[in-house]
Amino acid sequence: MPAAAKKPSRPRNYALSSGVYRFGRGKVYHKKALYKFIKKGQTKKRPERLPARMVEKPIGGEKNGGKRHVRVKKLPAYYATELGIKKRPSKNTYSKHKRSLRSTITPGTVCILLAGVHKGKKVVFLKQLESGLCVVTGPFKINRCPLRRVNQIYLIATATKLDLSDIALPKTLNDNYFKRVKSSRAKKEEGDIFDQKKEKYVPSEQRKKDQVEVDKQVLDAIRKREDKKTFFGYLGTMFGLRNGQYPHAMKF
Repeated sequence: MPAAAKKPSRPRNYALSSGVYRFGRGKVYHKKALYKFIKKGQTKKRPERLPARMVEKPIGGEKNGGKRHVRVKKLPAYYATELGIKKRPSKNTYSKHKRSLRSTITPGTVCILLAGVHKGKKVVFLKQLESGLCVVTGPFKINRCPLRRVNQIYLIATATKLDLSDIALPKTLNDNYFKRVKSSRAKKEEGDIFDQKKEKYVPSEQRKKDQVEVDKQVLDAIRKREDKKTFFGYLGTMFGLRNGQYPHAMKF
């Protein structure tokens, strides 16, 4: 008899249909005993148990349940709108801006104030501070305008100038010199709502002394002029416009 023909062998895990096999990945893993060939170092350790977030605490009271679950670590009361914000110093801060001054305003220029308590008065420009503000004076003896800081946009420079080449201004005349010191408020108490009064500004003794010193030098410079009487009257009068007078058509 002829020898029986051998059946074609096929793998144990064969495809039953397209993409579907007889045994799954887990079954093949155990059949082949692949767990014996995996090194010990490659096995992942189970993560340790995290500490409990909630703790059970007894609660007093008849209708409070007797106990309650409370967080070990309280949640923050403030949440940032955006995470990972890095604070970077600005390269173009206002303090680093270049301070410019109009060419018409020079030390000794008589200017007209356009804003503030002393608006309409004529003042003498002394110098420009680091902040860009201008230091002016009345003088105080003539029109009651003391040493003040003014933005140059509120000054109209006139053609009248005073020679202040010999004047020596105090070295302390800076931006901090003009800052007002705010007194600390008392804590709110019952019955003191209507008793609070606004503090009236009183110039310091140093400021009074500097005012007298600066005004003395400015007045001495005015007395050296030939038209000193007219100049004193000019500084003492207020600026105003009459009917038919337009500032854009005037030359100061």
